[in-house]
Amino acid sequence: MYKNIFIVDKESVGLRLDKFLDGKIEINRSQIKKNIKEGNILANKKIEKAGYSLKEGDKIFVEYEDDFRLYPEKINFDILYEDDYLAVISKPQALVVHPGAGNKSGTLVNGLLYSFKELSNPIDKDRPGIVHRLDKDTSGLMIIAKKDEAYYKLVDMFKNRQIDKHYLAICQGNIYEDFDLNEPIGRDPNNRIKMKVIYENSKEASTSFKVLKNFSKFTLLDVHLHTGRTHQIRVHLAYVNHPIVGDYVYGVKNKFKVDKQLLHAYKLKFKHPINGKELEIEDKFPQRFKDFMEKFN
Repeated sequence: MYKNIFIVDKESVGLRLDKFLDGKIEINRSQIKKNIKEGNILANKKIEKAGYSLKEGDKIFVEYEDDFRLYPEKINFDILYEDDYLAVISKPQALVVHPGAGNKSGTLVNGLLYSFKELSNPIDKDRPGIVHRLDKDTSGLMIIAKKDEAYYKLVDMFKNRQIDKHYLAICQGNIYEDFDLNEPIGRDPNNRIKMKVIYENSKEASTSFKVLKNFSKFTLLDVHLHTGRTHQIRVHLAYVNHPIVGDYVYGVKNKFKVDKQLLHAYKLKFKHPINGKELEIEDKFPQRFKDFMEKFN
């Protein structure tokens, strides 16, 4: 039996009920519609149609029979830190974080089940260990919860911006000065799968950019996230006309045929949720970044 409750945020206002759930639960769009019709999916505890237009604060109740099972699989990733309460791993590019529609296996979660004896997620049993996410084509560091006590505290730390997150990005064009960008991000009303800088139905978003190197017509950046909006770095760099190389959603194609974004979460700094010890974990420089930059040496 699968059971969950979703709260509709500003970014999802106006979405159809069935589209909102597509990708959030482990069944496809037609199965979602079937469960809505059968009363297994309710909006504010009432039966609505699949095309119901969501409002901010709507509570979506989902309960249906599900024979889906998670199995351990050997998935390659590096473990940079581990203790009894948490671990920090480096997710490879092109690896989906957790099972979803179209991805029932071969995910990071399957690999976590293989690599760790104990994982925690008291909120969602289908996402053991997962406290936060990275896009499929963004690589880098993720914190994994092993005990419930650590899970709840880590969730609060992310919510209260107590975890420093730094990324490496290679963007199109040359940037010569460091800069900060404070522009709100919300769902693109013309393309609901994309986000954009927009001033209605949006949330504040703050990012700092530090120039590390210019080469040819590209710039290597250290990006410091102060908030954690969906696609935040990709959207902010596209907004200033310096989209990330390989980002075909927010940017442009390139003659080097790089078709996955050059974006890597390389550093995390935070206090251990249990013992208060300062932790600073830094990943190695990605090989795909080296390969791209060597084209211009």
